[in-house]
Amino acid sequence: MDQPQIAILDDYQQVAFQFADWAPVQEKAQVTVFSDHLSEESGLIKRLQRFQVLCVMRDRTPLTRTILSQLPNLKLIVSTGQRNASIDVKAAVELGINVANTGYHETGAPELTWGLLLAIARHIAPENAAVRAGGWQQYIGADFAGKTIGIVGLGRSGTTIARYARAFGMNVIAWSQNLTEEKAAETGARLVSKEDLFREADFVTVHLVLSHRSHGIITAAELSQMKPSAYFINTSRGPLVDEAALIRVLQDRAIAGAALDVFDSEPLPDDHPFRRLDNVLVTPHIGYVTADTYRIFFGDTVKALLEWLG
Repeated sequence: MDQPQIAILDDYQQVAFQFADWAPVQEKAQVTVFSDHLSEESGLIKRLQRFQVLCVMRDRTPLTRTILSQLPNLKLIVSTGQRNASIDVKAAVELGINVANTGYHETGAPELTWGLLLAIARHIAPENAAVRAGGWQQYIGADFAGKTIGIVGLGRSGTTIARYARAFGMNVIAWSQNLTEEKAAETGARLVSKEDLFREADFVTVHLVLSHRSHGIITAAELSQMKPSAYFINTSRGPLVDEAALIRVLQDRAIAGAALDVFDSEPLPDDHPFRRLDNVLVTPHIGYVTADTYRIFFGDTVKALLEWLG
Protein backbone atom coordinates (compact mmCIF):
# COMPACT_ATOMS: atom_id res chain seq x y z
CA MET A 1 0.00 0.00 0.00
CA ASP A 2 1.37 3.41 -0.97
CA GLN A 3 2.38 5.69 1.89
CA PRO A 4 0.61 9.04 2.39
CA GLN A 5 2.35 11.97 0.77
CA ILE A 6 3.13 14.93 3.06
CA ALA A 7 4.57 18.26 1.90
CA ILE A 8 6.32 20.87 4.03
CA LEU A 9 6.03 24.21 2.26
CA ASP A 10 8.27 27.27 2.36
CA ASP A 11 10.96 25.89 4.66
CA TYR A 12 13.19 28.76 3.52
CA GLN A 13 16.10 27.85 5.78
CA GLN A 14 15.66 24.06 5.51
CA VAL A 15 15.32 23.69 9.27
CA ALA A 16 12.06 21.74 9.75
CA PHE A 17 13.92 18.52 10.54
CA GLN A 18 16.24 20.31 12.99
CA PHE A 19 13.49 21.45 15.35
CA ALA A 20 11.51 18.23 15.73
CA ASP A 21 11.93 14.48 15.42
CA TRP A 22 10.22 13.55 12.15
CA ALA A 23 11.36 9.92 12.20
CA PRO A 24 8.01 8.55 13.49
CA VAL A 25 6.22 10.40 10.68
CA GLN A 26 8.68 9.21 8.04
CA GLU A 27 8.08 5.62 9.12
CA LYS A 28 4.46 5.97 8.03
CA ALA A 29 4.57 8.56 5.23
CA GLN A 30 6.75 10.14 2.58
CA VAL A 31 7.71 13.69 3.54
CA THR A 32 8.81 16.17 0.87
CA VAL A 33 10.32 19.51 1.86
CA PHE A 34 10.09 22.58 -0.39
CA SER A 35 12.49 25.36 0.53
CA ASP A 36 11.57 27.61 -2.38
CA HIS A 37 8.47 29.82 -2.54
CA LEU A 38 6.15 29.26 -5.48
CA SER A 39 3.58 32.01 -5.94
CA GLU A 40 2.35 31.29 -9.47
CA GLU A 41 -1.04 29.63 -8.97
CA SER A 42 -1.04 27.03 -11.75
CA GLY A 43 2.49 25.93 -10.90
CA LEU A 44 1.62 25.68 -7.23
CA ILE A 45 -1.46 23.55 -7.95
CA LYS A 46 0.57 21.23 -10.17
CA ARG A 47 3.21 20.87 -7.43
CA LEU A 48 0.72 20.08 -4.67
CA GLN A 49 -1.81 17.81 -6.40
CA ARG A 50 -0.25 14.56 -5.25
CA PHE A 51 -0.20 15.37 -1.54
CA GLN A 52 -2.68 14.29 1.12
CA VAL A 53 -1.21 16.63 3.73
CA LEU A 54 0.28 20.13 3.54
CA CYS A 55 2.36 21.53 6.39
CA VAL A 56 2.41 25.28 5.94
CA MET A 57 4.20 28.14 7.63
CA ARG A 58 1.82 30.93 8.50
CA ASP A 59 1.53 33.78 6.00
CA ARG A 60 3.82 32.27 3.37
CA THR A 61 1.78 30.35 0.77
CA PRO A 62 -1.88 31.41 0.51
CA LEU A 63 -4.29 28.49 0.17
CA THR A 64 -7.31 30.02 -1.53
CA ARG A 65 -10.58 28.38 -2.52
CA THR A 66 -9.35 28.24 -6.12
CA ILE A 67 -6.20 26.37 -5.12
CA LEU A 68 -7.86 24.05 -2.59
CA SER A 69 -10.61 23.06 -5.02
CA GLN A 70 -7.96 21.73 -7.40
CA LEU A 71 -6.19 19.54 -4.85
CA PRO A 72 -8.37 16.41 -4.91
CA ASN A 73 -6.06 14.33 -2.72
CA LEU A 74 -5.72 16.87 0.08
CA LYS A 75 -7.14 15.72 3.43
CA LEU A 76 -5.26 17.78 6.03
CA ILE A 77 -3.54 21.15 6.38
CA VAL A 78 -1.32 21.70 9.40
CA SER A 79 -0.55 25.39 9.84
CA THR A 80 1.92 26.89 12.26
CA GLY A 81 0.47 29.44 14.65
CA GLN A 82 -2.97 29.74 16.19
CA ARG A 83 -4.43 31.42 13.11
CA ASN A 84 -3.48 31.73 9.47
CA ALA A 85 -5.41 34.33 7.51
CA SER A 86 -3.91 33.08 4.23
CA ILE A 87 -5.90 29.84 4.41
CA ASP A 88 -9.53 29.87 3.26
CA VAL A 89 -10.73 27.76 6.17
CA LYS A 90 -14.38 27.93 5.09
CA ALA A 91 -13.48 26.51 1.69
CA ALA A 92 -11.35 23.81 3.30
CA VAL A 93 -14.23 22.70 5.52
CA GLU A 94 -16.63 22.62 2.57
CA LEU A 95 -14.14 20.51 0.61
CA GLY A 96 -13.68 18.05 3.47
CA ILE A 97 -10.16 19.19 4.31
CA ASN A 98 -9.27 19.31 7.99
CA VAL A 99 -7.22 22.26 9.24
CA ALA A 100 -5.04 21.93 12.34
CA ASN A 101 -3.00 24.63 14.04
CA THR A 102 0.05 24.57 16.27
CA GLY A 103 0.89 26.47 19.43
CA TYR A 104 2.72 29.77 19.34
CA HIS A 105 5.48 31.54 21.28
CA GLU A 106 4.17 35.09 21.61
CA THR A 107 7.29 37.05 22.58
CA GLY A 108 9.16 36.87 19.27
CA ALA A 109 7.31 39.60 17.37
CA PRO A 110 7.32 42.20 20.18
CA GLU A 111 11.02 41.58 20.80
CA LEU A 112 11.79 42.09 17.12
CA THR A 113 9.65 45.22 17.10
CA TRP A 114 11.69 46.74 19.88
CA GLY A 115 14.91 45.69 18.21
CA LEU A 116 13.86 47.37 14.97
CA LEU A 117 12.79 50.50 16.82
CA LEU A 118 16.17 50.75 18.53
CA ALA A 119 18.04 49.93 15.34
CA ILE A 120 16.40 52.53 13.14
CA ALA A 121 16.38 55.30 15.75
CA ARG A 122 20.09 54.81 16.49
CA HIS A 123 21.05 53.99 12.87
CA ILE A 124 22.66 50.73 13.95
CA ALA A 125 22.73 49.08 10.49
CA PRO A 126 24.34 51.99 8.58
CA GLU A 127 26.76 52.73 11.44
CA ASN A 128 27.86 49.10 11.40
CA ALA A 129 28.31 49.27 7.62
CA ALA A 130 30.30 52.50 7.96
CA VAL A 131 32.67 51.03 10.54
CA ARG A 132 33.25 47.96 8.37
CA ALA A 133 34.03 50.27 5.45
CA GLY A 134 36.60 52.20 7.51
CA GLY A 135 34.35 55.07 8.62
CA TRP A 136 33.34 56.40 12.03
CA GLN A 137 30.23 58.14 13.48
CA GLN A 138 28.00 58.98 10.55
CA TYR A 139 24.64 59.75 12.19
CA ILE A 140 22.93 61.42 15.15
CA GLY A 141 20.50 59.11 16.91
CA ALA A 142 17.05 59.79 18.36
CA ASP A 143 16.31 59.56 22.09
CA PHE A 144 13.60 57.47 23.73
CA ALA A 145 13.15 58.84 27.25
CA GLY A 146 10.46 61.49 27.26
CA LYS A 147 9.36 60.73 23.69
CA THR A 148 5.91 59.47 22.70
CA ILE A 149 5.20 56.08 21.21
CA GLY A 150 1.87 55.49 19.48
CA ILE A 151 0.66 51.89 19.50
CA VAL A 152 -1.95 50.94 16.92
CA GLY A 153 -3.59 47.89 18.46
CA LEU A 154 -3.27 47.18 22.16
CA GLY A 155 -3.69 43.42 22.22
CA ARG A 156 -1.10 41.01 23.59
CA SER A 157 1.76 42.26 21.41
CA GLY A 158 0.78 45.90 21.77
CA THR A 159 0.53 45.55 25.55
CA THR A 160 4.03 44.06 25.61
CA ILE A 161 5.34 47.01 23.59
CA ALA A 162 3.69 49.40 26.06
CA ARG A 163 5.57 47.69 28.87
CA TYR A 164 8.88 47.96 27.01
CA ALA A 165 8.21 51.64 26.28
CA ARG A 166 7.49 52.46 29.90
CA ALA A 167 10.79 50.83 30.88
CA PHE A 168 12.50 53.28 28.51
CA GLY A 169 10.72 56.25 30.05
CA MET A 170 8.43 56.90 27.10
CA ASN A 171 4.93 58.34 27.00
CA VAL A 172 2.49 55.77 25.61
CA ILE A 173 -0.59 56.55 23.55
CA ALA A 174 -2.76 53.98 21.80
CA TRP A 175 -5.69 53.52 19.44
CA SER A 176 -7.71 50.70 17.97
CA GLN A 177 -11.31 50.40 16.90
CA ASN A 178 -12.57 48.83 20.12
CA LEU A 179 -10.04 50.15 22.62
CA THR A 180 -11.49 51.77 25.74
CA GLU A 181 -9.95 54.31 28.10
CA GLU A 182 -10.02 51.73 30.89
CA LYS A 183 -8.19 49.07 28.85
CA ALA A 184 -5.59 51.58 27.71
CA ALA A 185 -5.04 52.80 31.27
CA GLU A 186 -4.46 49.24 32.48
CA THR A 187 -1.36 49.10 30.26
CA GLY A 188 -0.15 52.59 31.18
CA ALA A 189 -1.32 54.04 27.87
CA ARG A 190 -3.59 56.96 27.05
CA LEU A 191 -6.38 56.40 24.55
CA VAL A 192 -6.37 58.90 21.68
CA SER A 193 -8.01 59.13 18.28
CA LYS A 194 -6.26 57.57 15.31
CA GLU A 195 -5.56 61.03 13.91
CA ASP A 196 -4.07 62.30 17.18
CA LEU A 197 -1.90 59.21 17.50
CA PHE A 198 -0.22 59.80 14.17
CA ARG A 199 0.05 63.52 14.86
CA GLU A 200 1.56 63.24 18.35
CA ALA A 201 3.77 60.15 18.21
CA ASP A 202 7.52 60.16 17.71
CA PHE A 203 7.30 56.44 16.99
CA VAL A 204 4.25 54.67 15.54
CA THR A 205 4.13 50.88 15.80
CA VAL A 206 1.38 48.63 14.43
CA HIS A 207 0.01 45.57 16.27
CA LEU A 208 -3.32 44.62 14.71
CA VAL A 209 -4.69 41.33 13.43
CA LEU A 210 -5.31 41.46 9.69
CA SER A 211 -9.01 41.13 8.85
CA HIS A 212 -11.51 42.55 6.39
CA ARG A 213 -12.11 45.36 8.86
CA SER A 214 -8.45 46.21 9.43
CA HIS A 215 -7.17 45.80 5.86
CA GLY A 216 -5.76 49.16 4.74
CA ILE A 217 -6.67 50.78 8.04
CA ILE A 218 -3.58 53.03 7.91
CA THR A 219 -4.01 55.32 4.94
CA ALA A 220 -2.21 58.23 3.32
CA ALA A 221 -4.26 60.55 5.53
CA GLU A 222 -2.75 59.15 8.73
CA LEU A 223 0.79 58.89 7.37
CA SER A 224 0.66 62.50 6.21
CA GLN A 225 -0.02 63.60 9.79
CA MET A 226 3.25 62.17 11.14
CA LYS A 227 6.05 64.43 12.30
CA PRO A 228 9.04 64.81 9.95
CA SER A 229 11.15 63.40 12.80
CA ALA A 230 8.88 60.40 13.45
CA TYR A 231 9.48 56.73 12.67
CA PHE A 232 6.97 54.11 11.51
CA ILE A 233 7.35 50.44 12.55
CA ASN A 234 5.29 47.51 11.27
CA THR A 235 5.87 43.92 12.32
CA SER A 236 2.21 42.82 12.12
CA ARG A 237 0.99 42.53 8.52
CA GLY A 238 1.83 44.51 5.41
CA PRO A 239 -1.74 44.97 4.10
CA LEU A 240 -2.73 46.87 7.25
CA VAL A 241 -0.99 49.84 5.63
CA ASP A 242 -1.45 51.59 2.30
CA GLU A 243 1.95 50.51 0.98
CA ALA A 244 2.01 52.98 -1.91
CA ALA A 245 1.29 55.85 0.49
CA LEU A 246 4.05 54.70 2.84
CA ILE A 247 6.51 54.54 -0.05
CA ARG A 248 5.59 58.10 -1.04
CA VAL A 249 6.15 59.61 2.42
CA LEU A 250 9.49 57.81 2.64
CA GLN A 251 10.57 58.89 -0.83
CA ASP A 252 9.56 62.47 0.01
CA ARG A 253 11.34 62.18 3.38
CA ALA A 254 8.15 63.42 5.02
CA ILE A 255 9.01 61.15 7.97
CA ALA A 256 12.39 60.16 9.39
CA GLY A 257 12.12 56.52 8.37
CA ALA A 258 10.40 53.16 8.67
CA ALA A 259 11.34 49.75 10.04
CA LEU A 260 9.38 46.96 8.37
CA ASP A 261 9.22 43.19 8.78
CA VAL A 262 6.03 42.58 6.77
CA PHE A 263 4.95 43.48 3.25
CA ASP A 264 2.05 43.25 0.81
CA SER A 265 3.94 40.69 -1.28
CA GLU A 266 6.33 38.22 0.32
CA PRO A 267 9.09 37.43 -0.37
CA LEU A 268 9.65 41.08 -1.25
CA PRO A 269 10.10 41.47 -5.04
CA ASP A 270 13.67 42.14 -6.15
CA ASP A 271 12.82 45.55 -7.61
CA HIS A 272 10.71 46.78 -4.67
CA PRO A 273 11.46 50.33 -3.42
CA PHE A 274 11.82 49.07 0.15
CA ARG A 275 14.99 47.27 -0.96
CA ARG A 276 16.53 50.57 -2.08
CA LEU A 277 15.29 53.40 0.13
CA ASP A 278 18.01 54.45 2.55
CA ASN A 279 15.52 55.56 5.23
CA VAL A 280 13.96 52.09 5.47
CA LEU A 281 15.18 49.22 7.64
CA VAL A 282 13.79 45.92 6.35
CA THR A 283 13.83 42.38 7.69
CA PRO A 284 12.34 39.33 5.91
CA HIS A 285 9.27 38.62 8.10
CA ILE A 286 11.28 37.17 10.98
CA GLY A 287 9.08 38.22 13.89
CA TYR A 288 8.22 34.59 14.67
CA VAL A 289 11.47 33.09 13.34
CA THR A 290 13.06 32.12 16.65
CA ALA A 291 14.37 28.83 18.00
CA ASP A 292 11.76 28.50 20.75
CA THR A 293 8.93 29.31 18.34
CA TYR A 294 10.15 26.82 15.74
CA ARG A 295 10.38 24.07 18.37
CA ILE A 296 6.71 24.64 19.10
CA PHE A 297 5.74 24.99 15.42
CA PHE A 298 7.44 21.86 14.15
CA GLY A 299 6.95 19.81 17.33
CA ASP A 300 3.21 20.42 17.25
CA THR A 301 3.14 19.76 13.50
CA VAL A 302 4.65 16.32 14.07
CA LYS A 303 2.10 15.59 16.81
CA ALA A 304 -0.78 16.56 14.49
CA LEU A 305 0.60 14.36 11.71
CA LEU A 306 1.03 11.36 13.97
CA GLU A 307 -2.53 11.76 15.23
CA TRP A 308 -3.80 11.87 11.65
CA LEU A 309 -1.65 8.93 10.53
CA GLY A 310 -2.92 6.83 13.44
